[in-house]
Amino acid sequence: MKRGYKAEAARTAIEVRAELGLDDKEPFDPARLALEYGVQIYPVSRAAEWGCPSEILQHFASDGKALFSAALVPYMNGCFIIENDFHAATRRRATLTHEMSHVILEHAFPTTIAWEGGCHTLDHEVEAEADWLAGELLIPLNATRKLALRGFADKVIGNNYGISTARAAMRMNQSGSRTIATRARAARVRRS
Repeated sequence: MKRGYKAEAARTAIEVRAELGLDDKEPFDPARLALEYGVQIYPVSRAAEWGCPSEILQHFASDGKALFSAALVPYMNGCFIIENDFHAATRRRATLTHEMSHVILEHAFPTTIAWEGGCHTLDHEVEAEADWLAGELLIPLNATRKLALRGFADKVIGNNYGISTARAAMRMNQSGSRTIATRARAARVRRS
């Protein structure tokens, strides 16, 4: 990521959350943001309505579930999202937030490679930016610091923000807030 991007993403997340009337304690709703931005979300479970064969739907509901989470698709002057709604709500929230991060950042639609195992973008920088902004939207930096200082467990954080325990742990660790909190506690002990 370019120099200063993480601070820029933190500011962007605060602005976007404020647009939705959210403070840093409230869970982020990417579907609401998509509605605000005019981005339609189409669930895979309803693909039969578009003529998709039932065996493909069954594939995404079972064995192929891990192969596809969501895709941001260009359409005319805008875009829409196809999401795998067979996933848990916590994963869907994180996935949709990632896809909406591409929209917020106005990323150009990437060149992709398709193969039997799926389709992936070639631009890892763009994906890293979207991942980081998604983390900031899901749990803002200010919130991670407060949560770390108060010693909240990942499971509690995940439940409060509507994300998985693993995603909460990842965000808390990425933010560096737990390290800062640990150092602050150690400094207090040394002073006393």
